[in-house]
Amino acid sequence: MYTVFSTFHVPEEKADEVIGIYQNRSRIVDNAPGFLDFLLLQNDKKAGEITVQLFFDTKESYMNWVRGGDFKRIHDLEKKYPDQELASIIPSVSQHKVVAT
Repeated sequence: MYTVFSTFHVPEEKADEVIGIYQNRSRIVDNAPGFLDFLLLQNDKKAGEITVQLFFDTKESYMNWVRGGDFKRIHDLEKKYPDQELASIIPSVSQHKVVAT
């Protein structure tokens, strides 16, 4: 299994707005070959720290998703978000191979 964390920081007063966006996400990734799960995490002590966690069966499946057109379309939409402060946020991304469960 392969998991990817994308962590970003938003002003705490906008955290609920960002969470709402993800709660109503397009779910396009859900249909990607090898996709297993999506989690949205909010730091318990820093409300403005949000992490998207994706699970894929393999690194190759994840890389195929990243190289595909749907990934590009989703991220292009994010850049067009009306709130430019939120649209300009660049996440910190880390990728991990699951080695034990």
